[in-house]
This record gives sequence, structure tokens and C-alpha cells, in this order.
Amino acid sequence: MWTANSDPKLKDQKAAEMQASIPTRITPTQAIRLQQRLAPLVDQTSPLPENLAALVGCDAAYLKGTTLAAAVSVRYDNLSVQRIKVIAGRTTFPYVPGLLAFREGPALLRAIRALRRSLYVCMVDGHGLSHPRRFGLACFIGLALNQPTIGVAKSLLCGSVDGNRVLDVSDGSTIAELITLPGSGKTIYVSVGHKISLNDAVGVVRRCLTPHGPLPIRLAHEEVTKRRWQIKRSNQASS
Repeated sequence: MWTANSDPKLKDQKAAEMQASIPTRITPTQAIRLQQRLAPLVDQTSPLPENLAALVGCDAAYLKGTTLAAAVSVRYDNLSVQRIKVIAGRTTFPYVPGLLAFREGPALLRAIRALRRSLYVCMVDGHGLSHPRRFGLACFIGLALNQPTIGVAKSLLCGSVDGNRVLDVSDGSTIAELITLPGSGKTIYVSVGHKISLNDAVGVVRRCLTPHGPLPIRLAHEEVTKRRWQIKRSNQASS
């Protein structure tokens, strides 16, 4: 069993092995066990790359057994859009609370990889460490990509809120930070996905914040929503 105090070199080796072997067809029970095994591999201490080039946001939607996933990259310095990718794939995992990673993760990974970016921070519309098993969608994405990854969620999944922090009820550790969106007053929950500290994650999110959330995620949401409506209209026209 891997623990948070495992040798860093061994953890890196194990993480590299898992990047190539995270399954897409497993049962919910197997998925829970896999989350429990992978959670100790999440890195909360890596500093951001000094020559960071881009921010990537991703989001997914569903349409009649199909998962639509969008990924958008923007420049880190001025937030201008660089590349957009939208892909479609068959939905193979059921909706189970706490297991969103296994439903959306495979399609999101394909969209992100299609951007062909390097030296980026990925922002995911979902939880990271603020998850009952400390392994939400953002951790899944981060570990698979081996890139700094941040979870940005719209609602609380677990833990207790204390001021602007979310605390793990079992040990009192901070697992997420709350940010109020400018102009809307709505709250988002920012947590570590992989290879970034919570402090840096919050800083990156604030850098690209809009009244609708971080810009890269908002752009990805708009792209996947647009593609969903295009497919629906096409289906209606042909019926």
C-alpha cells in the first residue's frame, strides 16, 4: 500500500505506470478501490514552472450516450485563446456521485491531449482533493497528464466550511479554498488536482477569474455547449 510518505522516486515511478494503465471500463466498486490506491500519489508541493506558457480549461456534456469534451488553451501572459479542441466519444461509465472521473475523464483527456500543449496548468470543472477519497476528477486528469492541475467546482462535495477554507472533517486539514466570483457573488471551490500547491492553485484561478468562473473553463463550457446544440439541431433536422 502506498502512503503519503513513500519515497518520492518510487511515487514518481508508480505514477508513471498508472498514467498508461488507468482503465476506462471498470465497475463502480473497482473504481472506488482504484481511487483509494491512487490518492497517495497526488503531489501537493511542486512549484509552478518558471516558463509557464499556457492555461488549459476543460469541460464535458452529454447527449444520448455520447460524451462531448472540450479543451481550450489560453496564453498565460495575456489570456488570449490559442487552441480549441472538441471531441465526442461513447459514454461507458454510469453516473455515480464521487466517480465523475471515470465517466468524464477519458474524453477530457483526449481533448486536452489533442491541444498538443506543454508547460501548462490544467483547470478542470470538478473537484480535486476535496473529495471523499481525496481523488476527484482533477486528480485523475492531473495524474494521467503529469501536469499541474486544479479542481474548480461549483458546489461542496465533502468537508466543512470554515471561513474561506474547506476542512477535512477527519483530520482538520485544508482540502479546498472558497473564492467569490466578481460581480455575481457566487462561490467556487478550488482544490489541488496534482503537481501544485493549494496556494498556487488559488493564485492561478484568481489570475483568470471572470463573473462566470476561470476563463479557460468558461470558454470550454461554451464550446461544448455549442457543439451539443449543433448536434441536437442536426438530429432534429434529419428526423
